[in-house]
Amino acid sequence: MKVIRKIIEIDEERCDGCGQCISGCAEGALEIIDGKAKVVADRFCDGLGACIGECPTGALKIVEREAEEFDETAVEARLSELAKEEKPANMACGCPSSRIQVLTPMDKMPRSGENTGAAMPSALSHWPVKIRLIPPDAPFLKNADILVLADCCAAAYPALHPDLMQGKTVMMGCPKFDDKELYIQRFAEIFSIADIRHISIAFMEVPCCSALPAIIMKGMKKAGKNIPVTEVIIGKKGDRTGSPP
Repeated sequence: MKVIRKIIEIDEERCDGCGQCISGCAEGALEIIDGKAKVVADRFCDGLGACIGECPTGALKIVEREAEEFDETAVEARLSELAKEEKPANMACGCPSSRIQVLTPMDKMPRSGENTGAAMPSALSHWPVKIRLIPPDAPFLKNADILVLADCCAAAYPALHPDLMQGKTVMMGCPKFDDKELYIQRFAEIFSIADIRHISIAFMEVPCCSALPAIIMKGMKKAGKNIPVTEVIIGKKGDRTGSPP
């Protein structure tokens, strides 16, 4: 049944097909088709606009028009199908944001508090970093120490690179707005095939962020693995509690 409601509209002239909006849509409502972002079906779009902040060209906006009602059951079925699909190294959407890359981080970085007089180098060793964009067979996951990082930590913790990221494979996501079941399945697949050595989980002190460790544990249980875990809690003022990862 169609109703008047809020829904995403995409300006194709502004859209450059980068695909960044796809990672911001937890419902799987968007795809890159013929080089442009498209709403696959109105019933998949909740109209909340989480994808808008991911668009670098301002091609997305919320409008109010006649559309199919948002269907949570249909979204769950779609996400389940997407999770089952095999994820090649270069994803089918062809967007640069999902292309597997192994980077060369600095061998040694100063710890927080050390003043070297130079700009802080990056500890990032790979791309992509979003949980839903990293395929379970990505080469940088093999025998890795991983850092599962709640998105907001990157803004709150100023010493992120030297203190938490160095020597680790980073996987970022939001335990509040992203699909938890999709994450559990993704982690289960990774833990089953990648021989992960250690998991560091960094999340914010706010209640909604505390779901992240539970997601990891459920994925580990589903994979039948027992991997050492370290938790680090980041305060809103940038302070940190928990053992060094």
